[in-house]
This record gives sequence, structure tokens and C-alpha cells, in this order.
Amino acid sequence: MRGLGTRIILHQQNVAASLGLYNTDLISVDILRETGPITAGELSKQIGLATGSVTALIDRLEKSGYVRRENDPSDRRRVIIVPDYENKEEIINTYIPLHNAMVNLISSYTPEELELITQFLGKASRVLEDQIHYLSPASRNKS
Repeated sequence: MRGLGTRIILHQQNVAASLGLYNTDLISVDILRETGPITAGELSKQIGLATGSVTALIDRLEKSGYVRRENDPSDRRRVIIVPDYENKEEIINTYIPLHNAMVNLISSYTPEELELITQFLGKASRVLEDQIHYLSPASRNKS
């Protein structure tokens, strides 16, 4: 698992560099893809950065067209970070080779094998989420 994790991180760093982003910026884009619009404070908690660092990160992403800020309709003092990149051609083009290679790999497995792999990956993701929470500074400070 560590070897796969290392390759995923290295791939992600190379994707970020090819898009002219910092790795943390790309991680934030991926978090927003998963969560949808969230506040800067929520993004700060998710990514584990101080709010000032997240503000600079959002400034960079907004400048390059990956996000936009909107006022929270229920609380005008809060700002919601809205992903705004799904149709950015450079993102789509960057992931096409990986997508095609993974489709090719998946086609070599039976439906039963794919079901087992899918179950494993889902459970492995939950284990990783637990470990992320366990290792996060907020959790360590409670101990």
C-alpha cells in the first residue's frame, strides 16, 4: 500500500506542476470536487492549513479560474468557495491518459473481481480517513 500511495502522490505532484499549481492547491481542488461549495474555514480544516494560508491558496485558485468566492446567502459575513473548473480543458486533458490506462487495466478483470476490488478500495478509503483524523493536529491536541 505504501508503494501505491507514493506513486499516487508523485502522480498528483506531477499533475499539479503540469497545471502550474502547487500540490496543496490541487489537493484543495480535489477536495472541492468531492464536497462541492464549502467555506474557507471548512476547507482549512479539510486540508490542515491555517486560515491565512488557505486565504492565499484561494486567492491563487481564484486568479487561475479554479474557484470563485460567493457570499453565503444565509450569513452575509461568510464566504463560500465554489469550484469553477470542471470544464477547464487543461484538467480534462491532463487526466485523459490516466483514465484511458485505468479503463484498460479494469477491462482485464472479471465483474466479480472488480466487485471485490471496489469493496476493498472503499474499505481502504475509510481506514485512511480514520488515520487522517487520528494523525491530524486537531486530534493530537485533544489527547
